[in-house]
Amino acid sequence: MVAIASPEGPSSERSLHFAAVAGERVKLSVREREGRGTGDSRRLRREGMIPGVLYGRGKQPHAICIEERELRRVLTGDHGLHAILDVSLDQQKTTHASILKDYQVHPVRGHLIHVDLQEVRLDQPIQAQVVVELVGDPEGVKEGGVLSQVQREINVEALPLEIPERLELDVSGMAIGDTLRLADLPAREGVTYLDDPEETVLATVGAPTQIVEPEPEEEELEEGELPEGEVPEGEEAPEGAEAPAEPEADAAGEQGTTEG
Repeated sequence: MVAIASPEGPSSERSLHFAAVAGERVKLSVREREGRGTGDSRRLRREGMIPGVLYGRGKQPHAICIEERELRRVLTGDHGLHAILDVSLDQQKTTHASILKDYQVHPVRGHLIHVDLQEVRLDQPIQAQVVVELVGDPEGVKEGGVLSQVQREINVEALPLEIPERLELDVSGMAIGDTLRLADLPAREGVTYLDDPEETVLATVGAPTQIVEPEPEEEELEEGELPEGEVPEGEEAPEGAEAPAEPEADAAGEQGTTEG
């Protein structure tokens, strides 16, 4: 899954951000809408339409709506969320190469309630966030170490049709104590990594965690408090309570002697 750096236009805390993947293009028909506001959006949804916005390259944004069935076809096909969308506005012959910039879902029901499309030029690079996928079975893990993925996404720049869906990092040779950084990620033709190659840590293999059981602590008695079972000097133990055992008498001094 590819996350795109947000261009102009509003965003939402519930929005998800995606970019295109190389080689996937799909046609999408949209209609321009005149109404604005929450009431108009609710009306469109009741009619089976999803409201949205098409952001142009330096142009005025178009308020649009898309048939829910048409949008579902685009989002659930083999191309998924990563295609370049050839957007046809009001059945015009001219299409707008666009990417799915944002979409919002209902917080309870989970269905789509709004989409944002961003028009792009296919001959100009865009910036995006791409997932790094760890592959392989590290040697250090076989020895009991723990593999941790520190950074899951990196910022890249590439032409819209060359943005990769994911980047794979081979971790099979990592031993305990090893660290892989962005500098260790294989270069990809046409894709520029924008993050610091040495400062961006992608994966580590740490030593196994040792759990040390704490030693039981002896309870400290407060001033004047006696150990359990003992009573203050001069008092009798309550009925039913066991009296503390008498210390063993000295064999020579306590035992009776036989008179000769």
